[in-house]
Amino acid sequence: MTANPTVFTFADSTDLILEVPNYPQNQVNIAASQSFSHPSSWYQAYLNEICLSAVLPWLQEDFTRQAKVWPYTNSLASIWELVNGTAVTLDVTKFILVPSENIDLSELRVPQEWVDLPSWVGDYYLAVQVEPDAGYVRVWGYCSHAQLKNQGKYDAGDRTYTLDASDITTDISVLPVELQFCFQTATRSQLATLPTLPLAQVQNLITRLGNPEVITPRLAVPFELWGGLMEHGGWRKSLYERRLGLPEQRSVLQWLQESVSQTAEAIGWGKLNLQLSAAGARSVEGIQPGATLSRRLAIAGQTYELLISPQGEPEEPSWRFELRNATVGAVIPGGFKLRLLTEDLQPFPNNEDIATTAVEQLYVEVALDAGEGIVWEVEPLPENYDQEILRF
Repeated sequence: MTANPTVFTFADSTDLILEVPNYPQNQVNIAASQSFSHPSSWYQAYLNEICLSAVLPWLQEDFTRQAKVWPYTNSLASIWELVNGTAVTLDVTKFILVPSENIDLSELRVPQEWVDLPSWVGDYYLAVQVEPDAGYVRVWGYCSHAQLKNQGKYDAGDRTYTLDASDITTDISVLPVELQFCFQTATRSQLATLPTLPLAQVQNLITRLGNPEVITPRLAVPFELWGGLMEHGGWRKSLYERRLGLPEQRSVLQWLQESVSQTAEAIGWGKLNLQLSAAGARSVEGIQPGATLSRRLAIAGQTYELLISPQGEPEEPSWRFELRNATVGAVIPGGFKLRLLTEDLQPFPNNEDIATTAVEQLYVEVALDAGEGIVWEVEPLPENYDQEILRF
């Protein structure tokens, strides 16, 4: 490990002790700036924020500067409202940070979501004791996903996997060595995919679990239903926003007719007014001709732009999704894909455009019913991507 002034160890201890940066002036950022439905959710976010603020700089310093939050920082509030834990990716390796205030370090207790959801699962799970009033956290051990599944005990009462300290690697100095020399060792157990949820059932679940009086929604329905909500980034965010009593945050018509919501602006959406010829100056009723939504995407070190604009006659509108390189004159490399999916992530005819060679643009046009939702995808995956449902 490097000689980092924010890292120190106690005598006769293999634990890693990390100071919370700028403590106490800047203890929590996300937890302080975001709303949560209940004090218990806020406190869960508070502990996770303290944990992340201390552990992420260590991972960036001792492992790779490219260590980053998964799926991205703006998604954390919707996770912490519902589930304890934070994911950090280091290239192809995913760490799950599991904070706890417990003084008893006899076991690691991990919420089922981080163990049994295929897209959430990690390679390594870090046991982190948080001392919120002392300004430090203690990383006291770690294990792999395979260990949790094969050696851990599942507790149906709180839907967690528990692993005894005797089965956990408590010498944190071993971790860099394991990452460097044991990269071919399987860290993850195989998992079955969850069944697709019908849209009507999803809407009922979000209505029911979106009631903030349901203090622990993750335990209120069978895991197969709950897991289906959590794995879908758009549904997870919809549930979070419903619990906070927020109106629809991703209405494309409202964005174009009025203004882009603060939630959308925070992840990069904005509104453009393009100059159109008289022949092309048609738009959906109530939307200024040429009004277009735009979001910048960082992909493989370059910046691209995703554009959404109304097409056709107001009586029979369609929508054009277009991907361009943000640099004037630059192209989209071969192999890129722009894909649209239904709200429940199903494909439909002519739903994608693929660049077989370098092209100026990729685009897909789709006719949508009022209130219908669509999910966009780009390959290669943009940085800070999390599924979102755009409502039309």
